[in-house]
Amino acid sequence: MSMHFADIARQAAQDGGISREEILAMRHAGWADGRMTRAEAEAIFAAQHATSNPSTEWSDFFVEAIQQHVLEGSEPRGYASEDEARWLVDQVRADGKVCSMTELEVLTRIIEKAQNVPEMLKDYVLDVLENEVLTGTGPTRDGGELSDTHVSEAECKLVRRVIFGQASDRPAAVSRREAEVLFRLKDKTEHAANAPELKRLFVQGVGNYLMGFSSASGQISRERAIELEAFVADNSASVGRFMGEMAVAAPNAFGVIFGKKSSAPSRQDQVASDAAVTSSENEWLDAQIALNGKVDAYDQALLDFIAEEYSAA
Repeated sequence: MSMHFADIARQAAQDGGISREEILAMRHAGWADGRMTRAEAEAIFAAQHATSNPSTEWSDFFVEAIQQHVLEGSEPRGYASEDEARWLVDQVRADGKVCSMTELEVLTRIIEKAQNVPEMLKDYVLDVLENEVLTGTGPTRDGGELSDTHVSEAECKLVRRVIFGQASDRPAAVSRREAEVLFRLKDKTEHAANAPELKRLFVQGVGNYLMGFSSASGQISRERAIELEAFVADNSASVGRFMGEMAVAAPNAFGVIFGKKSSAPSRQDQVASDAAVTSSENEWLDAQIALNGKVDAYDQALLDFIAEEYSAA
């Protein structure tokens, strides 16, 4: 980290606010070599913790800088390592306060944009998001608001971005634990005051968990990505070794190359199979509805959606 960058960040933290000129200077000094170092990212977090009322310009810079450090700071790009994930959580917790909206935005953006992140970061982001939606107050970064009595439209947008995020439990789909978050949100809030978007999100999210298709190969771990990059980059392998490793890395490749049909179910068959609600999923759904002691308007909308999907199949 350059002394210039450190001085700007330190002065901003002391002032309790960051001017446009300071943000521009930090942007130039921090990205002079095309990357954001750990020391620079920590200085940015220190300035964030000292800022009581961050401007839109600062929030944009903060989110961009931290996302770049976490997802682009090491190979392979687009992934967060265990170390990077733990560092991020520690930084958010460092000031002992509930996650700020600017910090919630960077957590949301990372789940939204990353190829994959460690399980502990997924757990943390879901927990923080649920807590902020239920108890948070104040303006959001996009001009909306958080409420501790109902779910606002801005909060619905945040939840949607996380549960359908690329690095969520099921990429572009909803997991059981994410569906349970949706149940808790609708059970713990005042339905009359909730944004109409919440009912739509609840039906789409839980319906997606019960009936939606998610490819098992839609998301690979950072460790597997490193192995595959090394494998592709290895130009010293013999033909025999290359073919052997290809069989392990992509077992269906030879069936395609030599005209053999895969014995695995087709994508269409997998989609049809996932659309059927299993007995286990039915038991789970009954238990979730029972927690509220009644079939409310949200539950009924979900049941109507499932019935309509079955009748159309």
